Amino acid sequence: QVHVVESGGGLVQPGGSLRLSCALSGISLEYYAVGWFRQAPGKEREAVGCRASYDGRTFYADSVKGRFTISRDNTKDTVYLQMSMLEPEDTAVYYCAADILDPGSSNWPYKKYEFWGQGTQVTVSS
Repeated sequence: QVHVVESGGGLVQPGGSLRLSCALSGISLEYYAVGWFRQAPGKEREAVGCRASYDGRTFYADSVKGRFTISRDNTKDTVYLQMSMLEPEDTAVYYCAADILDPGSSNWPYKKYEFWGQGTQVTVSS
């Protein structure tokens, strides 16, 4: 049975940092791509970034490029989303997702994922 579990959300002040974790069980990061998404109230879900399984390439939305970093813990099937210089506009529920197919460099924001986590709330506010 596959499980995708996000953690690490919370309340942070503007300009602060937060690290989200995405723990996979039942599947391996060796073979599965991982994507990060977010959905703010009243808005559509948007792709934040993703990590390919084959070569570890990462892709980021323009809105987070230079502020967010996706990394992997090689000792366990966990992917992190390190968020820095957070802005109130980053407030959203953040989701992690996994899929056997890697993203392409041009279509990564539109890639479909098979397994999804339950989401973790990130609130950026003073």
